[in-house]
Formats: sequence, C-alpha cells, structure tokens
Amino acid sequence: MPLPSAELAASASNAGFDLLLIAHVACAIIGFGVLVTSGIQAARLARSGAGAPPALRNYFAPGFNWAGRVLYGVPVFGFLLVDDSSERFSIGDPWVVAGIALWCASILAAELALWPAERRIQAVLASGADPGRGIARDCRLVGALGGALGLVFVAMTVVMVAKPG
Repeated sequence: MPLPSAELAASASNAGFDLLLIAHVACAIIGFGVLVTSGIQAARLARSGAGAPPALRNYFAPGFNWAGRVLYGVPVFGFLLVDDSSERFSIGDPWVVAGIALWCASILAAELALWPAERRIQAVLASGADPGRGIARDCRLVGALGGALGLVFVAMTVVMVAKPG
C-alpha cells in the first residue's frame, strides 16, 4: 500500500539542499541540547548543595560554552536553505518568520541570562567556595531557562515540520 504523498523538505534531486538541511537540524539539536543539558545539570547542582559531586563540578568547569554557540549556525543554514529551495520557500513565509522569531528569543535568553549565570556558577565552583547558597539563584535560573528553551525547541520543530500558514 503506497504511503500518502507529503511534501518533504529534503529532496533526493538536490544533495546540496539536503546537506544544508542536515547542518541546520544538527546545529539546532546540538545547540538546544546543550542548553537543556545545562539546565538539567544546574538543577542537579542546586539539589546537591555543598556536596556537589565531581561530575557536576566538571560540567561547570571554567570555559566558554562553544557547543551552545552552535545555535548561531541555525539561522545561517536556515537562510541558505531558503535560498537553495528553488523558491519553494520564502523568507516571508509565516513559518519561517515564526522560526526566526523563536530563534531570536532563544538566543537572547541564552546570551543575556543563561550563559552569564552559567559563568557565575563556574566562577564559584572554580574558586573552591561553598556552592551552597552562593549559586542557588543562578542554578534555578539556568534550570528554568534550560527547560523553557527545550520547550521552545519543540515548538520550533513543530513549526518547521508543519509549515503553517
């Protein structure tokens, strides 16, 4: 029995488009995955109090969150996809605009709140100070934003697949 036909974003006739789509999706999965993971680890750290296990201390070791910045590849590959879509998609399509708006909100939340709080957590843990109450607020912030951004990722995925409007 043949499956009902559906317009797929990927096309066997355009390998370049398919590679761009893979890069776009990979950047979204990796970038948002890192944000959600940071949220989960921060929530675990908040619950552990002063007795933070070494695995959590290692997770929040000082350093720049390069994996999270993979999120910047999402719109780059998204714009390239629209350009390479043989006019099937337009930057003005409602689902494209919605995706851009959700991405902008996500990156602003990450750059203005989540990553700065993550750096403060790193600094406290690296100083050897008791992480107990000193980072509880930041842990709650990273945990809440990680969860919220996970939901945004789900919403973006639905929008990109369903292409409403």
